[in-house]
Amino acid sequence: MNISLLIISIFLVLALYLGIKARKGKDMNMEQFAVGGRGFGTFFIFLLIAGEIYTTFTFLGGSGWAYSKGAAAYYVPAYIFLAYVLSYWLVPKIWRYSKRHSIISQPEYFASKFKSRSMGMIVAVLGSLALVPYIVIQLKGLGIIVSEASYGAISPVAASVIGAVVVTTYVMISGIHGSAWTAILKDFMILVVVIFLGIYIPFHYFGGIQSMFETVQAAKPEMLVLADQGLSQSWFVSTVLLNALGFYLLPQTFMVVLSSNGERTLRKNAIALPLYTLLLLFVFFIGFTAIMEIPGLQGADGDLSLLRLAIQTFDPWVIGVIGAAGLLTALVPASVMLMAASVGLTNSFFNVLVPAATEKQQLIVSRFIIIGISIIALIVTVTGGEALAILNIMSYSLITQLAPSLFCSLPKNNMINKYGAMSGILAGVGIVLYATIANVKVATFLPDIPPVINDISTGVIALFINMIVTFVVSALTKHNTMQEKEMNDMNKIS
Repeated sequence: MNISLLIISIFLVLALYLGIKARKGKDMNMEQFAVGGRGFGTFFIFLLIAGEIYTTFTFLGGSGWAYSKGAAAYYVPAYIFLAYVLSYWLVPKIWRYSKRHSIISQPEYFASKFKSRSMGMIVAVLGSLALVPYIVIQLKGLGIIVSEASYGAISPVAASVIGAVVVTTYVMISGIHGSAWTAILKDFMILVVVIFLGIYIPFHYFGGIQSMFETVQAAKPEMLVLADQGLSQSWFVSTVLLNALGFYLLPQTFMVVLSSNGERTLRKNAIALPLYTLLLLFVFFIGFTAIMEIPGLQGADGDLSLLRLAIQTFDPWVIGVIGAAGLLTALVPASVMLMAASVGLTNSFFNVLVPAATEKQQLIVSRFIIIGISIIALIVTVTGGEALAILNIMSYSLITQLAPSLFCSLPKNNMINKYGAMSGILAGVGIVLYATIANVKVATFLPDIPPVINDISTGVIALFINMIVTFVVSALTKHNTMQEKEMNDMNKIS
């Protein structure tokens, strides 16, 4: 075992230890398991939400897109900043309603808002469908990081399997508490490593960050501006909007919101987190440096740019520390994602089928679902080959189809009904899946369409159609909703 793999292994064991130890002293019921008894303060909420920023996508996809696509990579901090601005007003309302109605998962929230179990089931399935690519990002990234940082001593598949076993183990034992405690270690490591690499590497090769950009500008000026077609301005704006709307709709982020101890905690984080997000720029600096220093990486191999450049630059023990930080960026987000998917499916399916289920039975089912999702994600990890950023965008395109239903449900009197909400979601999701699987754009059907229209994110187009279907169906079924309300009122009286 080389020194790099030894360091990575030590941090893997430490993460497992912290994840399991977090269970100590907790009377584990579903509320503790899923949302930590709604007791997390500003510090833990900060770390858990930040965990959704600094994932393996940060380490690999961010630098990889700077390397392969150039300025298009800046969509990442742009949408995150906008999401935090929206969250200042949005998430306290979600938390307040969920606290009042003892809600611990995203599907349960939608089921309650629309008074429909079917709505909860649709949201649970959609959330799981969106999370699988996201979990794959973490496991695939983990495999790449550990394999590269260990100088090939362990294969990407073996590393992904080991990581999946570790994260599944401590999530099953400690629930979200395990995620919170491992997040402390992860964020300390990522803070040190990202700042160090983002400053040292440009200075080492070019004498400074400005010199690095000047060198790239002279050799490949197209990397510092958005393209005229493809990843163009209309793609950038539409993707930023799509992801900003979807950030807090991702089941794992939604669950972190519910684990907060109050609305003030959520607002304080909305103010502080944008500053922390600026660290993403250091990741891009590494990718831009790699353009000049390790040319030739094609397609999904662009995700290797950070690690290849680091291996070329540093001694093995430094690579071990970098690999350990990368490992943690996979474990923490993946753990919250597994939690969110399992609790959502348990509440929306098992509890409906077995309404008299005890807390113990619900916990057992949630843990079995965690194992099942881990296995599915591993299979996709081993067989899939998409670049990390593409998987990230696909997840957002799916989950953002919940946005019209969420925003229309916030007023006291719901602006739409369950028929419209479910129809809109299904229409939007159907378009995203078809466009992704068939690899089609607007120009596929309208060849003469200008690039400014064709480059708009498919998820945004699906969202627009989703909204039309939602309002039209709600209007057409308004009479049905009024009849159901009258029947419910009569049942209450009787």
